[in-house]
Amino acid sequence: GGHGGWWGQAGGSPQQLAERYADLAASHSEALRQREEREWQNVRLQQENSRLRLENRRLRRENRCLFRQALLGPGPGPGCPQSADAGAGEEAEALRAQLGRLQEKHHRALQHLRRCQAAGAADLDDGDLEELLKEDEQPP
Repeated sequence: GGHGGWWGQAGGSPQQLAERYADLAASHSEALRQREEREWQNVRLQQENSRLRLENRRLRRENRCLFRQALLGPGPGPGCPQSADAGAGEEAEALRAQLGRLQEKHHRALQHLRRCQAAGAADLDDGDLEELLKEDEQPP
């Protein structure tokens, strides 16, 4: 036979080897996708953790102020947030929520593009990407 080298040692036909290679490639792609998803989940959890830490600090300050007010009477004490600070906090929280939504849409668009790239340019479906872009235009 003309199949010397590693072809002959593999113990299979070129078609079987091609199928094995395709299976390995698919497994590799799935492993990469899962790793990417875990990394993204980790980023989201880190962001949520940071947000909760900030919220916890704010609530502790608010609690201290309420405790001082209960002891000393009405009126903001030193270091207590004013009503203007509450509005700024609400605006910052709204911006953080909007950023989170935009990051999620960006992540989904990247996943879609990677899937299309892995499947080949002929399978590119711009309709899904267009749908993501339209979602971005709609208010939350």
